Amino acid sequence: MEEKSLEKALDIYSTLITGQEVSRSNPDTRELYEEYYGNQAVYDITNRLMKKLNLNVYEYEDSIYITAGDGNRIFGYTNDDMKRLLGLRVNKELYMVYFIMYNALLSFYQDSASYQVKEYVKLSDMLEQVSSYLSRITSDLSVYSMSELEEDSFKTIALLWDELPAVTSDDKDKNRASRASRVGYIKLTFNFLVAQKLFVEVEDRYYPTKRFKAIAENYFEEYKGRIYKVLGGEADA
Repeated sequence: MEEKSLEKALDIYSTLITGQEVSRSNPDTRELYEEYYGNQAVYDITNRLMKKLNLNVYEYEDSIYITAGDGNRIFGYTNDDMKRLLGLRVNKELYMVYFIMYNALLSFYQDSASYQVKEYVKLSDMLEQVSSYLSRITSDLSVYSMSELEEDSFKTIALLWDELPAVTSDDKDKNRASRASRVGYIKLTFNFLVAQKLFVEVEDRYYPTKRFKAIAENYFEEYKGRIYKVLGGEADA
């Protein structure tokens, strides 16, 4: 029995690690989903295995997902990995992408109890939101008293954003992923999020996937919206 449970747990792990979801609604993985929830031994072995590998298991709407835990260099991305994937050169460009990612998150969630009732976000929405948050942060003198790493990150992001035009002079390039404009950075970021199966793009509209919602909801439960507080949110968010 123990050997069979271990085998099922490994099947669940191998399915999830390839980026698939284990879901009740998916005929290809329904059996694994039922094993996970219907067999206590499989459930316990799967979660012990994930914990040992520094992987987080997220459950959302009859589906199971995994993400790399904090500092996981095997299954996650280092900053250098991200720069190579995105075609970036220096850290301030990567900080900008991270900041845009977090704003994408805040478009739908601002704490663990408040999912924003919206279907999608557009590039123009993100342009306005990122500009608004950066303006708010840099106008607050307390941002300069934070630790050196965060201080440098926010200041360099603000300076980089100020240097960029909203769009390039060629209208055809306004939605092209690049480091040449603010919209270019946003497009670059969302291309990555789409590749990670966190958003689906339909005619300049980005719809969050169930994977995104699972990660977003669990993020706020685990980290209590620390960056959101920096961005001006409630203290207990």
